[in-house]
Amino acid sequence: MPRHFIVLSALALIAAPLAGASGPKHGDKWIIGVSQCNLGEPYRVVMNADLAKAAEAHPEIQLVFKDAQNDTLRQRDQIEEFVDADVDLIIISPKEAVPLTPPVAAAYKAGIPVIVLDRKIMGSDYTQFIGADNLKIGKAAGEWSVRKLATLPKVKARGKALIVELKGLMTSSPAQERLEGFHEAIKGQPIDIVFTADTKWLEPNGRTEMESALAVNPEIDLVYGHSDSPAHGAYLAAKAAGREKDIIFVGIDALPTQGLVFVRQGILQVSFEYPTGGSEAIENAVKILKGETVPKTITLNSRFFTPENIDKGGEWLP
Repeated sequence: MPRHFIVLSALALIAAPLAGASGPKHGDKWIIGVSQCNLGEPYRVVMNADLAKAAEAHPEIQLVFKDAQNDTLRQRDQIEEFVDADVDLIIISPKEAVPLTPPVAAAYKAGIPVIVLDRKIMGSDYTQFIGADNLKIGKAAGEWSVRKLATLPKVKARGKALIVELKGLMTSSPAQERLEGFHEAIKGQPIDIVFTADTKWLEPNGRTEMESALAVNPEIDLVYGHSDSPAHGAYLAAKAAGREKDIIFVGIDALPTQGLVFVRQGILQVSFEYPTGGSEAIENAVKILKGETVPKTITLNSRFFTPENIDKGGEWLP
C-alpha cells in the first residue's frame, strides 16, 4: 500500500446508522452540515476547499458550511442548529475538545452521524474521527530539531541549544499532543526552552510573541512553531530585527499554499505535513449515509519537507 494512503486504526469497525441507508431526509440529496472552527487559519481554508472539491464527485450530497469564527459558543450553536434542521450527517472540526463534547454527543445520540475531523473531542459519542497523529508529528519535529541543533558550531561551543516554542491553541488536542511529542523527543538533551507562548495558531500572534522573545534573549537557535503560521510570524519578527539568519524555523502543516512555499523560500528549514482529511471525510460520509461499515478512527500518514527533499515529495514519517 502506498505510504500516502490512510491507516485504519485497530479499533473495531462500526456499522453506520440504519437511518442513513433509507435515503436522504430532505429532497433528493443528503445534507451534510460542516462546522469549521474558524477561517482565520490558512489550514482551515484549505480543509474546507478539500471538502468541497471531494464533494464535487458526489452529486447525491450537499454541503452546508458554517464558520464558528474561533468562538466555541458559536460552534456549539451551529451543531444545535444542524440537529434542529435534522441534517443527514455532521462534520465538525472543533475549536476545543471539552466544551464541544456535549453538543456532538447530543447530535450523535439523536441519531445524526458525526465525523470529527482534525481535532478530537472527549469520550466516544461520535461516529468517526479522522486526523493525523499529532504526538508522532511533534516527536518527529523534536527529533529533527535535536539532530539539526547538534550540527551547529555555536551550540557545540555553548554546550546547549536555546529554543523558542510557539504553541497552538492549548485547549485543542493537536497543540497538546504536538507539545507532548516534542518535549518527549528533547527530554534529556542539552536544550533549554527560553521562551514559550500560546499563539492560538495565528501568524500575527506568532510575530508579536517572537518580538518579545527576541527582546529578552540575545541568542536563539531554533523556533518550534506548532504550525507554519506562527513559525512564519516568528521569522518576520526575526527578519525585522536582523536576526533571521541565526535561527532555524520549524513548522507544522506543510500546506501547498503556505508551508511548502516557505520551505522553498528558505524561510522554514522544515515543515511537517498535517493532512486536512477533507477527501477522507467525504469518502467516509458517503459510506455512512449509504449504510456501509466504517472504522471508528482513521489515522492519516504524514511527511516532512526540507529544501533537500521537497522536490522528491518529502519523506514519510516512520
